[in-house]
Amino acid sequence: MTVKPKVLSERAIGWSYDLPSVGEKPETHYWTAHVNPPPNQFDDVHLELPRKTVSLRGFSALVGVPGLLFCAGLALSLYWDLFIYGWGRDWLMNILFILGPPVMLWALIPYIRLDLVIPRDEPIRFNRLRRKIYIYEYRFDRVFIFSRKRWGVQPVAYNWDDVTAEVYRIYAPGHGGLIENVMLSVRNPETDEVIDRVFFTHTLHEGKAFWAIARLFMQQGPEALPKFVHPPRDWNDDDGLSHMHCLAPKVQWPTEIDLESRTAPATDEVC
Repeated sequence: MTVKPKVLSERAIGWSYDLPSVGEKPETHYWTAHVNPPPNQFDDVHLELPRKTVSLRGFSALVGVPGLLFCAGLALSLYWDLFIYGWGRDWLMNILFILGPPVMLWALIPYIRLDLVIPRDEPIRFNRLRRKIYIYEYRFDRVFIFSRKRWGVQPVAYNWDDVTAEVYRIYAPGHGGLIENVMLSVRNPETDEVIDRVFFTHTLHEGKAFWAIARLFMQQGPEALPKFVHPPRDWNDDDGLSHMHCLAPKVQWPTEIDLESRTAPATDEVC
């Protein structure tokens, strides 16, 4: 039985424009050498770039836990009043009192849990000989917040030629104004429909630099990469990381996809 791939919208909300395509020759600027953090690792076969979908690690837990306790206390207080004084005449208010706190709790828990269980790094590997990218993707679901199947690391692999880097701009007054993110969308080569869209970088500057580095590597190899100013970071090493990062799970690729993403295809695979 063939499973039909899901289809996403052509563009997500906030789309502004696309970065140069995978086949377009990147401009070599000195600023790519100053990108921080730099690539985690690279050799003749693969390049690994760091990635984090949560920009401020610990913020959601710091704000959400007191909010969670407040909602729980509010719920107990409201339910106690209903138990002692009984139902009022306003049924709409009664329903709001009953459903309001649980809904607020259900809305807060996913953000708190995500802040605690998301890996300390969510890297992307680019294999130039297989012409594939491998994404260390952490999947979660805001509705099924306690589901084991819907939460957890689920690495995915896609053809390099099917990937597009998209720039998204959203104006958020409470978050410093204009927010510019870069996403990677993947198209089905047979139907040209978008089948997946994953987060790439939190800033446009970093997104342009990482995308240029990836294209340089995939087109010309490691010798085309600049000499990076900042040393690479081993995210599984606790040294220098915040307490919240140290509590986060370490990166552990599944054995099969780890080997495939770092090696060249065998002769029979090429044939």
